[in-house]
Amino acid sequence: MDLIVVESPTKARTLSRFLGSGFDLEATMGHIKDLPKSTLGVDIEKNFEPLYEPIAKKKDAVSKIKSKAKNAKNIYIATDPDREGEAIAFHVSEIINGKKNFRIVFHEITKEAVEEALKNPRAVNVNLVDAQVARRVLDRLVGYKLSPLLWKKVRRGLSAGRVQSVAVRLIVEREKEIESFTPQEYWDIFCLVSKKDSKEEFSVKLIKIGEGSAKITNEKQATQVVSDLKGASYKVSSVEKREVKKSPYPPFTTSTMTQAGARIFGWSAKKTMSLAQKLYEEGAISYHRTDSTFVAASALEKVRGYIKEKFGNQYLPASPRFYKTTSKVAQEAHEAVRPTDVNFKFVAKASRFGKDEETLYQLIWKRFVASQMKEALYDETVIEITALKYLLRASGQVIKFDGWKKVLPSKLDELGQITLPGVKNGEDLNLVKVDPQQKFTEAPARYTEASLIKTLEKLGIGRPSTYAPIISTIQIRNYVEKEEGKFIPTPVGVAVVDFLVANFPDIFDYAFTAEMEDTLDKIADGKNVWTDSIKKFWNPFNDKLTEVTKHSKRVKIEVEKLGKKCPTCKQGELVIRVGRFGKFISCSRFPDCKHTEKYVEKAGMKCPECGKGDVIVKKTRRGKRFFGCSRYPKCKWASWRNPKPEAKTQNVAGTP
Repeated sequence: MDLIVVESPTKARTLSRFLGSGFDLEATMGHIKDLPKSTLGVDIEKNFEPLYEPIAKKKDAVSKIKSKAKNAKNIYIATDPDREGEAIAFHVSEIINGKKNFRIVFHEITKEAVEEALKNPRAVNVNLVDAQVARRVLDRLVGYKLSPLLWKKVRRGLSAGRVQSVAVRLIVEREKEIESFTPQEYWDIFCLVSKKDSKEEFSVKLIKIGEGSAKITNEKQATQVVSDLKGASYKVSSVEKREVKKSPYPPFTTSTMTQAGARIFGWSAKKTMSLAQKLYEEGAISYHRTDSTFVAASALEKVRGYIKEKFGNQYLPASPRFYKTTSKVAQEAHEAVRPTDVNFKFVAKASRFGKDEETLYQLIWKRFVASQMKEALYDETVIEITALKYLLRASGQVIKFDGWKKVLPSKLDELGQITLPGVKNGEDLNLVKVDPQQKFTEAPARYTEASLIKTLEKLGIGRPSTYAPIISTIQIRNYVEKEEGKFIPTPVGVAVVDFLVANFPDIFDYAFTAEMEDTLDKIADGKNVWTDSIKKFWNPFNDKLTEVTKHSKRVKIEVEKLGKKCPTCKQGELVIRVGRFGKFISCSRFPDCKHTEKYVEKAGMKCPECGKGDVIVKKTRRGKRFFGCSRYPKCKWASWRNPKPEAKTQNVAGTP
């Protein structure tokens, strides 16, 4: 009997559904070896040799694999088709006592893909293993060496991650941009006009004054323009009609899938990846850790056949669509995230899937099918109107052929359709009213999970397997908090970033971090030797570490004062600090005064259920914010969303 080794029992069960009785399956339950938790685990003097040790809780899994390997005719290691999977395969090959084994890879768990993989076994790819080892060693060296420095210079209990700290830097720098932002006043002027012979009205916007732009920066200027427009005659100066094509989006990559999960459903990257993992292991979708938009020829043939059958030839392009991968360096020969069988629009009929898995599957299915359909066509009309020295414009767009939007419509499609009345060049129009609107420029938006992942990918920082852990880790470490879906750095996060950027400007530079990712990719391609790459990094880093340890000053973490005296020492003020487990109240004279209190963040309203308790902000064990009643457990009201209505901004301008 042949033995196939995979990572998870779910993956093993899926394989067993279509493999014959000649195969036995066993799961590693993830990695079986890792660096020790309590020591550095890297022998720097021996060319950065990683000192891997067995993971204690995987002892039973390893024992089963060893036992079954003894009697197996052939051993196939079918761990995931990426660097982590290759590293697991390498460690499995080490524990089976020298018995000959084969590495097989597939990007979807289907009968056809697995049978093809069994026909084309190979050896473990040492280059991929080296790339994984290099990342692990690099991250361990940075984290293990910097953390004691942060304890000494910033605060005890802190830790630093090579890539995570750069992600926090993005959030901190965005917050500083917001704090330093000064709103600038500007005015938009709209006119409501109508045809002379009918009551059809439409709105036009001022776009030019003379030969210059319609830049109006104060009320005095706006008042003058409004006065001119009220006394002006309006004439159509141009009517342009054209057909506009809108192409479909490419199929999902890890980055775009997690962005969509956050934007559409409010899911964390970790949740989206967990759902995708289940779908992949059950054989419903292709491998979900990918930065490629490539689609196999067989899948293209099937989806084109599906489109032709279900929607007709008018929705099928003459040839398949191919998309350029936008990631700076796409890893290995992965495919885009897609359904393994396009004929299955739903997977809920399988009891092993829950509601959220179904929701994600349908999104993946729609995105994939839409990506191979014809463009959506719109009739666009642009009308320009002159009034004295002023040029005004109206744009309208009506869908002519839905194309790919038949499968993947947007809520904005209907809202965005504006039908303009038929007018002719030179036609005179009536003015109904002038509508000046005072506005102010807005500060850059805080990062959401979606926009942070998009920025990391654009900068070349991180890879498909690291986006979710990065975002999860920076929250667990209390370097950032998420409020209303947006990231805000904590005082500790700001202090750590300021310290690291000031003292290690090269290491925590965006370009350098991206360059290290490129180096890891070159190791995976066999172009770089991993130990040489680590050595090149380590020597200057270690020298800088020694210098900073000796000469840098201790950083003071900014604290929020509550305006109350400490009830214990009567001298210090009560302040809000951030510890390992979140915010707490202490005395400003700490450590001389050890007074502490539990911090309760109030939302500023009474509980909507009992009406007695206050709505307070709480956190789950994993650091996610939610709202609850202060009278818990007597009142068990809770919500992910803030029940307090948001204050609405009032426009200053009226209609003169």
